[in-house]
Amino acid sequence: MPSFSIEVPHNLGQQAAKERLEGFLKQIEEKYKGQIGEVDGGWDGYTLNYAFSTFGIAIKGKLTIEEDKVVLDGEIPLSAMMFKGKITGGVKEALEKALA
Repeated sequence: MPSFSIEVPHNLGQQAAKERLEGFLKQIEEKYKGQIGEVDGGWDGYTLNYAFSTFGIAIKGKLTIEEDKVVLDGEIPLSAMMFKGKITGGVKEALEKALA
């Protein structure tokens, strides 16, 4: 399965960034209501393991909070590669907003 990676820098420190992102999956679910579903995830320290589907496409991966950046890694089915830019762009925009 093809993968993707998004990096968003921040100057909040690891703990403050986590506090801002603790509701990240809920924010994504509300922002894209009707476009995503089956949202699931859980924190393990500073790593959020997540899964969701959009238009029937299953996406999963992990979001890792580092001291000066957030790294979101994921897997996307080959059949969804034509939507990769739209998916990653939307998630990156939401991360940047949450960390601003």
